[in-house]
Amino acid sequence: MKIGIISFAHMHAHSYASALNEIEGVTLVGIADDNEARGREAAEKYNTSYYFNINDLLEEKLDAVIITSENINHHQHVIAAAKAGKHILCEKPLGINLEEMEEMVDTCQKYGVKLQTAFPVRFNTSIQQAEQIVKEGKLGRIIAMKGTNRGTNPGGWFVNKSLSGGGAVMDHTVHVVDIMRWFMNSEVTEVYAEADQFFSETIDDCGLLTLEFDNGVFATLDCSWSRNKTYPTWGDVTLEVIGTEGTIFIDAFGQKLNVYSNDTGANWHYWGDDMDTDLIKDFISCVKNDKEPSITGVDGLKAVEVALAAYQSVEQKTPIKLG
Repeated sequence: MKIGIISFAHMHAHSYASALNEIEGVTLVGIADDNEARGREAAEKYNTSYYFNINDLLEEKLDAVIITSENINHHQHVIAAAKAGKHILCEKPLGINLEEMEEMVDTCQKYGVKLQTAFPVRFNTSIQQAEQIVKEGKLGRIIAMKGTNRGTNPGGWFVNKSLSGGGAVMDHTVHVVDIMRWFMNSEVTEVYAEADQFFSETIDDCGLLTLEFDNGVFATLDCSWSRNKTYPTWGDVTLEVIGTEGTIFIDAFGQKLNVYSNDTGANWHYWGDDMDTDLIKDFISCVKNDKEPSITGVDGLKAVEVALAAYQSVEQKTPIKLG
């Protein structure tokens, strides 16, 4: 299979490119990036061709593209790739407003290409095992959930709202909301949120969301960039699921050793799942075997819809109904 990458703006592009170069039968044909220095450096690092214009890359014989551009550019890049007949894996958040995301989904359907959203946390072993436990009813009827996605401030274009569409609430709501929706096959009906700037002068860097689902479950989510620069890793993803017959706690980044060094201080040595590689393998399998994407464009849209409602709730200081 022949794959291209559009933009290296997002840090996940590096892990995706590494995965492509390690998977047998897959070729990274090229990297398109309007930041020439960044694009050429990535192309040299991953032993592939560089394109300044994405249309030049899309004219190549590609099976699919991975889009890892700034959030604001996901819309135009997905539309261009769909019209070129290329299957698409798009970095989260899928988009920054509902109208554009709906157009992305509709255009991919119109041109017969697959649109998958990049939610690698679904490929974490503990998340997958917990999903099975919930689906099998071992916890009884689910009553509530409590999630966290607390990270370090990524800086750069992430803190420029004109490029990102939002700060920590946009960046860190979508992962955990996707897992909640997936576990319960249920949709969020109401969002109440509070957000503020405690660690940044330009954009929201902390938020607390309260969610209600159409199956009666309520959930809370701490979505923040509250980890400082000395934290051992970029952040966390945790989820507690409370049912009538039991409770389960998931730490998606618990597969690690604590290392204390005189030279580097306290660090984590991570030995666990490579979620990004498993995401890429899943996408390639879906394209190769002509299957519906495991995590669809609609999944991506629904997760962002909750983040957008959270911002609306913060602005209006009231719960926001969905659907």
